[in-house]
Amino acid sequence: MSTASKGIRILLVGDDGVGKTSLILSLVTEEFPEEVPSRAEEITIPADVTPEKVPTHIVDFSYSEQTEDELRHELHLADVVCVVYAINDELCIKRITSYWLPIVFDVCGDRRKPVVLVGNKSDLAELEGSRMNDVLAIMDEYPEVETCIECSASDLKNISELFYYAQKAVLHPTAPIYSHDEQRITEKCEKGLIRIFKICDLDNDGFLNDVELNEFQKRCFKNSLPQQGLQEVKNIIKKNMKEGVTDTGVTLEGFLFLHNLFIQKGRQETTWTALRRFGYDMDLELRDDYLNPSLEIDPGCSLELSSAGLDFVMELFFKYDKDEDDALSPEELEDMLSLCDEKPWKDIDLTATCRNDKGWMTAEGFVAQWILWTYIDYSRTLKLFGYYGYIQGDMENQLTGLRITRPKDIDIQKRKTTRTVFLVYIVGAKNCGKTAFLQSFLNNTKANSKEIEFSKFACNSVQIHKQEVHMILEEVDLENAAAKILSGKQDSVCFLFDVSDSQSFSAIAKLHKNVGAKGCIFVGTKSDLSKAKQNFEVAPSEYAANNSSYELQFFSSNDSSKNHKTLFSKVATISAQLGGASNTEKSLKKIIFTLGISFLMMAGVGFIAFRHIRKGHNLSNG
Repeated sequence: MSTASKGIRILLVGDDGVGKTSLILSLVTEEFPEEVPSRAEEITIPADVTPEKVPTHIVDFSYSEQTEDELRHELHLADVVCVVYAINDELCIKRITSYWLPIVFDVCGDRRKPVVLVGNKSDLAELEGSRMNDVLAIMDEYPEVETCIECSASDLKNISELFYYAQKAVLHPTAPIYSHDEQRITEKCEKGLIRIFKICDLDNDGFLNDVELNEFQKRCFKNSLPQQGLQEVKNIIKKNMKEGVTDTGVTLEGFLFLHNLFIQKGRQETTWTALRRFGYDMDLELRDDYLNPSLEIDPGCSLELSSAGLDFVMELFFKYDKDEDDALSPEELEDMLSLCDEKPWKDIDLTATCRNDKGWMTAEGFVAQWILWTYIDYSRTLKLFGYYGYIQGDMENQLTGLRITRPKDIDIQKRKTTRTVFLVYIVGAKNCGKTAFLQSFLNNTKANSKEIEFSKFACNSVQIHKQEVHMILEEVDLENAAAKILSGKQDSVCFLFDVSDSQSFSAIAKLHKNVGAKGCIFVGTKSDLSKAKQNFEVAPSEYAANNSSYELQFFSSNDSSKNHKTLFSKVATISAQLGGASNTEKSLKKIIFTLGISFLMMAGVGFIAFRHIRKGHNLSNG
């Protein structure tokens, strides 16, 4: 539960007679109490009357009424501990370090809580002199001490400020983000701010220009800075660090310096607001609810990128494709990975989409990779969206980047769909050519290489009656095929058999008979080799004619890309029936025509724009 929802628990401790109870009662009544009990009852202040808009519980401790066990219990419950001392009592000040701080640290252990040192009776300090220097020395020695403040219950001086600073110590603690010993931000804070800088550096040129600075401002603080305000910020940086600002914009060093300055000036809430907006928790780790927002999906539905998600993915590619060659080099990919706490994919994963002759992921391949992840493992997409800073408008998570499709059975009933991604199981005996089939779908000329380990998936765009959709091919071993097909997650099944192996067709035909797969196509692979008579009761061509929407198809990795394209278009056409079409090609065409309008709206326009967006992208950058 977050602090904002459960509230802040402030515990006041200190020697008897230092004025703890008077401080609490003075806050509530706004006057100095004539009669002071030995301990005040717990007081709750509603969120709407506190500066930070968080409910606050104030707890008083008194040794005259309570035991050390009760003290330890209260210390365990507290979010912040205010150690109150009397300014006019030297022994009382010494007991801050000899008793109160040690017992606080002993109870809290490694999870140390923020401490505020409160000097009460400041009205007497004018007579005896302030001992603030002694207290500041304590603050410098103990990083847990967030701040120190002098106040007076008698004069009502700094009473509300005391409890404000106590709240602030919980919500915006200094210790996690700033090292007093080194006089600089901590390593974890710096790491978080570097990630934020890279996310906000939309053109990836190493600077935050005025537009990018304002986007950062709006994203974190919900408002824009006027030009004069932006210039003032840059002037402050430049005055203290010449290399922090150039004609292009604010450098990373300047950005880090600015936050260092905020914290030194007591404005750590500015840095914390930015860190929280970009997903960080109190330990400066990315929150689980930020990386893995909750999402419920009904049976029969699938997940695809929404238009906003697709836009984000395309912009991400353009951002890191520095040389604008429409491919991500190893260096560019490494630059992209620098925003992630861990490598979010294995090298084999990147063989599932189109690459260029150098083996680098192309623009279309990059989009297809995200489409594949979204369909088979949407949690990875959401996590990557989190790493790369996806937030649209007022939304606090990445869910706007995805869309849930309508249940498949409703699409079949209505004979139309708005889905743009389809899953096909590629089934066949070992060595029948499944991997080569998948890699040909990606136009990969190295599909037969023994040195490369290929993914069991392939995702690429394909045309269905002039409409562009994405098809995912999943290679399935014969031993596991029955269970996979019966699960019904696929949209179609492509049965492969080796035409040069007399036993190859028998294996898939028997499987097909057992599972009764609807929406399937039969393909004879290695068709450039001599055909062997298949050891089955029915010829493959006759079996295909009786059990598929298309006649028997043939495939060879040596075929022309045009032939491959025609074959994969047929596979996609069957897939778009979602397993619910009758086995006639005429029926297929009728349903696909109904699909066409939806595809045009949901997919075609998006990817046509994708092909041309580079030109517009360049123009927008001058």
